[in-house]
Amino acid sequence: MSSADATSPQSTPLRIRPATPADEAFIRQVMPRLVEFGPPAWRDAAQLTATDVAVLLEAVLHPSPRRSVFIAEHDEPLGLVHLTINTDFYQQEHAHLADLVVATAAEGQGVGRALLDYAEGWARARGYSWLTLSVFAQNTHARAVYERAGFGQDIIKYVKVLT
Repeated sequence: MSSADATSPQSTPLRIRPATPADEAFIRQVMPRLVEFGPPAWRDAAQLTATDVAVLLEAVLHPSPRRSVFIAEHDEPLGLVHLTINTDFYQQEHAHLADLVVATAAEGQGVGRALLDYAEGWARARGYSWLTLSVFAQNTHARAVYERAGFGQDIIKYVKVLT
């Protein structure tokens, strides 16, 4: 899928296209939004963002059938989605939504929903019947968005900090 057109609630045409190296500045600008909710105290927000940026740029510079980054835009980039193919503990291969982030100025305009829909289409086009994602328990806003989009809990991961 090279692009998709969607319409936001305000009837603004939205295009979703593969990310290119020219999107690096947007990726660097928007990725800190993923930690705005306040990650757990034992996680370093700057390190999380640095890792996310590095992984995304690697996916953009070296795309493969198992990982892709797409940009939602209307005149300028508004959001992105990073999709991968994963294999879970039980050896089930599935599509995974690794990152989804919307620029602050575009929040509430249907960009996230369009990216979620695009992710579902990407997964279905590859023959997968699951689309998974991970979200920090403290990120209640994102969790609510995903639940409204039909995602449900599967395996719950517990952490005990050993310091």
